[in-house]
Amino acid sequence: MKDILFITDNAASQIKKIISKADEEVIGVVVRVDKSGCSGYAYKLDYAKDQNFENFEKIESKGVIVFIEPSATMFLIGSEMDYTSDKISSRFKFNNPNEKSSCGCGESFNI
Repeated sequence: MKDILFITDNAASQIKKIISKADEEVIGVVVRVDKSGCSGYAYKLDYAKDQNFENFEKIESKGVIVFIEPSATMFLIGSEMDYTSDKISSRFKFNNPNEKSSCGCGESFNI
C-alpha cells in the first residue's frame, strides 16, 4: 500500500511555526477532507489539541505530527503536503494523484 501522505520540508517547517505560535498546547495538525467548494471537496487543517485521535492515521515526519481523519484517508493516499508562498499568498498545498480536477482558485477538488 502507498504511504498516505508525504510531508515536504517546507510543510514541516510551517507546521512547526504555526504550532509554536498557538495560544494553547498543540501536538500537531489534523487534516480533513470536507464536501465544500465548487469542485466538491476541500482540504481542511486544524490544530490537534489533545491526544484523542485513536482512529486517525498518525504520520510523524520531520519533527511534526499530522493526524488524518478516518474519512479523509481514501482521498489522500499517495499525496504530498507542501507549503508554498509568493508575493501574493502563502498556503498549504496538496499534490494529490487522486484528484481528477480542481477549481480555478485551487481551493477545492474532485475525485
